[in-house]
Amino acid sequence: MTDRRQRYREQTRDEAKQVALRQLAESGTGGLSLNAIAREIGMSGPALYRYFANRDELLTALVSDGFTAIAEALESAADRGDRPDQRLRAVLHAFRTWALAEPHWYQLLFGTPVPGYRAPAGTIAAAARMFTAVLGAIAAVAAERGTPAPPPTPLDAQLGSWYADPAAPPHLVRATVVAWSRLHGVLSLELQQAFGPMEFDVSLLYEAEVDAILAGI
Repeated sequence: MTDRRQRYREQTRDEAKQVALRQLAESGTGGLSLNAIAREIGMSGPALYRYFANRDELLTALVSDGFTAIAEALESAADRGDRPDQRLRAVLHAFRTWALAEPHWYQLLFGTPVPGYRAPAGTIAAAARMFTAVLGAIAAVAAERGTPAPPPTPLDAQLGSWYADPAAPPHLVRATVVAWSRLHGVLSLELQQAFGPMEFDVSLLYEAEVDAILAGI
């Protein structure tokens, strides 16, 4: 009976999260309502609070799931290609593929902050897994090319405090952060349709950024 209850609990939580993602797609972060979610899945508002204590707990579950979903997509892409540069290219394109397939989830993770919500420290591990997938692909390219480590920079030291992995070369951690920043910039503008009046193929701009990242390793 305990296993059955646990399965039911997990199914209910998953169903609530799917409805929440749909709410985000329809109304944005400001439209997220536990009572509305409860009605859609056929239970009372107070009953849903047995599964999520409040809105922030639901948001945290969505944030953790989102980072995990991206990490899984990137890790899967890391096996595509015969050479490290091909695999890195596949990883970076997998990020755009995920973002375009889940634009409102992307906005929850990287877009306008939800008023009154701050993701707890527990979500950092899920985000770090995503970052590590890109770092590993960049490191493989650098190793194949025999790229020497440049002199350390002040940014390297600061990033080392954030990404505390002694096995990760500081300059490659920096390269990964720079790569993420560039790709996030293109994706965020694309999802906001900011390029619309310019009438060009955004995939070509993204490809140009990927080319520049590879050239800089």
